[in-house]
Amino acid sequence: MELSATAYVILGMVSREGRSGYEIKAMVDNTTRFFWAASYGQIYPELKRLSEAGLIEGIDASRGDRKRTVYAITADGEAELKDWLRKPPETSEMREEGLLKLFFAGALKPAEAVETLRAMRRKRLELAERLRSMEPTKLEQPEDPFPLMVLRAGIEFNQWFADWCERMEARLLDSAHKEGSN
Repeated sequence: MELSATAYVILGMVSREGRSGYEIKAMVDNTTRFFWAASYGQIYPELKRLSEAGLIEGIDASRGDRKRTVYAITADGEAELKDWLRKPPETSEMREEGLLKLFFAGALKPAEAVETLRAMRRKRLELAERLRSMEPTKLEQPEDPFPLMVLRAGIEFNQWFADWCERMEARLLDSAHKEGSN
C-alpha cells in the first residue's frame, strides 16, 4: 500500500501520543500547516485507510453521546514511519499565490504590480512574527529539538522572503522610474 504525505503526517502525529481526528487536525493547524497542510477531508479518509492497513488502531474514547475515537500507532505503523523518515525527501512543492500573480504581472503597470510584492511582504512579516511568538523561552526548551529546528526554519524563510520582496519592489520601482525618465 502506497501512503500519501497526509498519511505520514497522521503517523507522525500519533507516534508519540494517541489523538482523535479532531486533535490531529488541531495539531496540523498549529504546526505543520505552515509548510504542509492537511484538511479534515484528507485526514478522516486516511485514518480509515491507515486503520484498515493495521498501521494505526482506533480506540473508542466516547464522551457521553459524543462519539470519539483516539488513534494510536501500531508497531507496523511505527516501522512504516521510520522507513519513510529514513528516505530522502522527494517533494519540494511551494504554493504561493503571490508568486503566481507576480509571474503574470506583466499585464499590469509596475505601480500596480508592486502592490503584489508589498502584500506578500506584509504577509511574510506577519507570519514570521507569528512563528516567533511560538518559540519557547530558554527555560521551556523541548526534549525533541526537531520541531524547534523546523520552527526556526519557518521564521528565517519568511524573513528572507519578506526581504526578497522588498528588494524586488525596489528593483521594479527603479526600473519603472528609469523607463519614465526616458
